[in-house]
Order: sequence, then structure tokens, then C-alpha cells
Amino acid sequence: MSTPRKSPKRPAIRTASAPPGRPVERPADDEIWPRVTRELADDLAVDALSRDRAGKAPFDEVARLQEAGLPALLTAPGPTRRGADWRAACAVVREISAADGSVGELLAHHYALSWSSRFFGPGPDAGDALALDVRTAEEHWLLAGGVEPPRGESGPGLVLTPADGPGGGWVLDGQRAFASGVTVADRLVVGARPGGTGDLLVALVDPAHPGVFTEAAADRVGQRLAGAGTVTFDRVPVDAAHVLGTLPHDEHAVAPFTALAPLALRLLLVQVGLGIAEGALAEARDVSRAGHAGPVGADRAGGPPVDAGDDPYVLLAYGELATAAHAAAAVVERATDALARGLLAEWSLGLEERADIAVLVAAAETVTGRAAVHVTTRVLELVDGTTGAEAHGGGPGFDRFWRNARALTAPTQAAHRLRDIGDHYLNGTHARLTLPA
Repeated sequence: MSTPRKSPKRPAIRTASAPPGRPVERPADDEIWPRVTRELADDLAVDALSRDRAGKAPFDEVARLQEAGLPALLTAPGPTRRGADWRAACAVVREISAADGSVGELLAHHYALSWSSRFFGPGPDAGDALALDVRTAEEHWLLAGGVEPPRGESGPGLVLTPADGPGGGWVLDGQRAFASGVTVADRLVVGARPGGTGDLLVALVDPAHPGVFTEAAADRVGQRLAGAGTVTFDRVPVDAAHVLGTLPHDEHAVAPFTALAPLALRLLLVQVGLGIAEGALAEARDVSRAGHAGPVGADRAGGPPVDAGDDPYVLLAYGELATAAHAAAAVVERATDALARGLLAEWSLGLEERADIAVLVAAAETVTGRAAVHVTTRVLELVDGTTGAEAHGGGPGFDRFWRNARALTAPTQAAHRLRDIGDHYLNGTHARLTLPA
């Protein structure tokens, strides 16, 4: 039975110059964010295996993110802000995911949702007054949730009804499962329909409200620390000021810039998958360098042990895996550059440009999904073959990379992506505005 969400208070990380009660603020410019990200990734990698096996709600992980200032990184620059762009955000998600895929997914969903008011808001003339990314940085929030209902959702889903009284606003009811962050989020961003039909209204909700009940997802195969769960909303008030924007029910009425919202999330999750593959490969390399290879080739059966760095079969395996990772990275980089240009274009973005970006993101999903599963599966075999699983009590925890890759990529239907790519290439058809599934 679900219970009201009661979050333990996160420790505020302070320095002597920090105002009391406020986390340390670190500007996320081009000179600082790579170093901050690398330091945090190194810290997460140290105890990634033990945290994965413990499977606790990721409050400690979120505290580490907040200490590093990474949730506030993707903020449009302003007089008092030094925000980073989407390329920087993608690079951060990728590097954090190499150390811990669950934390990378937390950050990916947060970044995509932080731009909800820009994607779904009133348009180019609104300015920063209603920008969620700005307020998120100022309030040190971690965001979770999702705008569009998941495929296969039965019933009306999340429903808004007009609130009684002169103040207006809405009342939110319903239940929905979310893939990341809801057990630890400071605010939820959700899409709900007035009366259960029509356009989606995008609303900001405080999960500490007594009408919000969160039940953590149990027994997940992978991404165990992503904070996934099911949220029930029971008569939760939503002020009119907390409605961030609208997603029209008619796809033809959706502006090309608004249609970048699901692509931004999908590409950020691709960065998570690529990071998981690269992290698995790098850790396997370190283990192989430190150990010795047994007889892994049929023609070497019964032969003497040799250094892993000299075994031709080990070299062949690493060459194959490194090539797969490099190929995926190249496709992802091209999609990342295209999306970044589209986001800079904002409301001047055209339909054809959005369609081209959608194809590149779909290609990145397909190539990276296959590479992540292949690399993490092969690494399991490679490490066991070169070090001996018995010496590490069943292996040095490389199963978590495989589990994380499988959990992350399983919802994505590669056949659907390939069909969209083929339809666009052959017929010039635009891919539909769809969920990251």
C-alpha cells in the first residue's frame, strides 16, 4: 500500500562563504563543469557497486549532485547566471553515467524537464519570468516526472478538474508510473488533461503535498538507483501559476520547437546508454591490465597463462568493443550537434529541420542501444575469461552494467525507430511526435 512521500532532509553542503542553509553554488561554465563532473564521476565510481546492491532510494546520490551544482547547469545565461548549453549537459550526463547509470538517468530526466516551460510555454516573448530552468537553479530543485502519458496507459490517466472558489486553478487526480526520480524529487512536472480529454496541461507539483503518494519501484533488474516509482495524486491543488504550458492534442498544432521536447529527453537517455557502455569497457580494461589471461582460445587449450595485454584473442575482443563504442559515439555526437542547433533556433525552427533532428536522434538510439547491450554483455564474458570470476567472488560487479543497459534500452523499440528512419529516407515522411519508447 502506498504511503505519503516523506523525504529525509538532504544534508546541505556548505563552505565558509556560503549563506546558511544554502548549498554551495558552483558556476557551470566551459572551464569549470568538466572538472566538477570528472570529480563527481570519480567519487560515484568508488562505491557504485555497493550502492547498486543496497538498492536504497538515491538521496545520497542527489546530495552529491547538488553539492557539485550539476542540477543547475542547464540554465539559460543571464545577468546573474552562467549556464551551460545542451552539448555541455549531454557531456555531463554521459560522464556521470559511465560511473553510475542510475544517477545519469536521474540527471537526464531532470535536464529535459527543466526546460518544460520553454518547450510548452506561451512562446518566444515570455522571457525568463516563467522559465522553470531559472527557478530550478535558484531553488536548487531536482525535477522528476513526465509530460506525456506512457504507451499502454489504461483509463483516463492524470486528470485535472477546475478548482472551486474565486482563485481558480485546478485539482489533480490519478496515478502514473515514472521511470526516474520521483522518490527523491523536489518538484514533479506532469502532463494531465482537463476532464481526461483534449490538450495536455503541463503542471508543476510539490510532492510533499499530503495528497501525493509515492511508491518506489521494487525488484528492478537495472537502474535500481534511478528513483523510479508510481505516484498517486489525490485531490492535489494546482495553482494557475503552476501550469507551465500546453501540449496540443492535435500533432499538427504542435510547434516544431515544442516537438523537440521528447527528442531532447530521448537523446539525453542515449547519452546514458553510451556512458554505461563506455564505463563498462573502461573498467574491464583496468581489470584486464591488472590480471592475467587464462587460455581463452581453442588453439591455446592447456597452454600457459599469458598477460592479458599479449593475448591476441583478448586484443581482438577489446578492438571489437572499442570500435562499437567509437561508432556509437560518432552517431551520438552528430545527433547532439543537430539538436543543439535546433534548440538555439527556438521558435524559428522549421518542420523539415525538426524532422531531420528526429531521424538523427532515432539513429543514435538504435546504434547506441545495440552497442550498449553488446558491449556490456561481451564485457561480462571477457572479464570472467581473463581474470576468473572465482577470484572476485562471482566477478567484479560487471553485471550491473549489463543490467543497467538492458533496463534502459528495453522500452525502446528499435524496429519502430528504423521504420521511421526508412520512411523519412525513402518517402520524406516526418516521424510522429512520440514518447521515448
